[in-house]
Amino acid sequence: MTRDRSILIPPPSPPASTGILRVSGNQIVGQDGKPVILRGAGLGGHLNMENFITGYPGHEHEMRRALKIALGEERYDFFFDKFLEYFFTEADAKFFASLGFNCIRIPFNYRHFEDDMNPGSARQKESTPFLTCILLLEVRVFRYISLMRANDERTEPGQNPGWHCDSGINKSLFWEHAEFQNRAIALWEALATRYRGNTWVAGYNPLNEPCDEEHTRLLAWYNRVEKAIHNIDPDHILFFDGNTYATDFSHFGAPLPNSVYACHDYSTYGFPDGEPYEGTEEQKSKLVSTLGKKIEYQKQHNVPIWNGEWGPVYASPDDTPDWQEVNKNRYHLVKDQLQLYEDAGISWSIWLYKDIGFQGMVHTSPDSEYMKLVESFLAKKKEFALDGWGCDSKRVASTFQPIEEWMLNASPNLANRYPSLGSGAKRHISRVLREMLLSEAMTVEYASYFAALSETELDKVAASFKFENCTQRK
Repeated sequence: MTRDRSILIPPPSPPASTGILRVSGNQIVGQDGKPVILRGAGLGGHLNMENFITGYPGHEHEMRRALKIALGEERYDFFFDKFLEYFFTEADAKFFASLGFNCIRIPFNYRHFEDDMNPGSARQKESTPFLTCILLLEVRVFRYISLMRANDERTEPGQNPGWHCDSGINKSLFWEHAEFQNRAIALWEALATRYRGNTWVAGYNPLNEPCDEEHTRLLAWYNRVEKAIHNIDPDHILFFDGNTYATDFSHFGAPLPNSVYACHDYSTYGFPDGEPYEGTEEQKSKLVSTLGKKIEYQKQHNVPIWNGEWGPVYASPDDTPDWQEVNKNRYHLVKDQLQLYEDAGISWSIWLYKDIGFQGMVHTSPDSEYMKLVESFLAKKKEFALDGWGCDSKRVASTFQPIEEWMLNASPNLANRYPSLGSGAKRHISRVLREMLLSEAMTVEYASYFAALSETELDKVAASFKFENCTQRK
């Protein structure tokens, strides 16, 4: 007997009073012409999973493959159906709205829409619970504006060399193959057809944190995707990230029609390898100057500014004895960055809404079934600094420093490899050795923790991510 995998979809709400948002000069406005400042958070870890958000090693497709082998297809489907159902519910939407937010940034992995073994053929809504979850999110957040973000349109290969593009490699092959670019545009055409006229969608963010070493290929693709989407849906705003992880607009030309240009404003003060934030005048000045460089293009062309991602990571008791002081400094950083954005009239989306306690506003309880299940594995991940995002690399410095020196001695040009982001060869070496090679090998160990669980037990593990079972960060 085939299990019913359908999800109950509530009826849609009436149209939003703002109508469809549009660009007017340097502002986002509603149908009445009044300015709208978007304030919200990103729903990472749900329809586009990331290792530091939910605790697995490596890349989503590797983790899913290992879990399918460990659980078998039936239990695998059961677990992920429940995980997707529980991760963002009506309770999350109500909490989200209670914070005064009016925008949620919804990342999704293209694999929810098409199969790499059958490229170009969309999966059917009737039989795909993952797409149903997208629709579920749409109607459940009708009390505030929803922003769709196609995170990492290509996973194999990716649009950047990072872990979150789910490629498993360290090259941005999206820019070298027209077929991948064409598939991405075809998917956006389908989404534009689905959401055109929907007043609760603030707009589309076609590509997250692109990395095109030549710059020109990104701009050519932006021109193509703008025409493709606006030919079908001429009304919705497009949100275009800057190059090199949404930090660089130096090669951008004239703005495209009805488009907003997005930067990502992460501060080094909010990460383990950065200087502690104490709110000194010098540090505040650096926050201003760093943001100023990222929004120079928007100011020059008099277009709206959207800070699509920002926010620190947080320490936990097993990280350092002074973890509470560390977090106090990072809360101070959040406050000062918020004030900076408010003073400048910048729309923003903080990263991140929900996770296992590293960066989220809401996180799983240490006493939850999931956290108890993977507790020892998470400790191992920290010990070996497996995650690229916010890990404390000092834990493995004595091992990796000689490797870095050896490789730089062999090829000094490694220090200039794109993208550098201020870390040079160190970041690229850790990407290949820890985040790719070692992490992929450890997906089998991660999956082994789930192997013997029944559906009842898997349900309890997935329910760890329900809002009512989570903890709110104070």
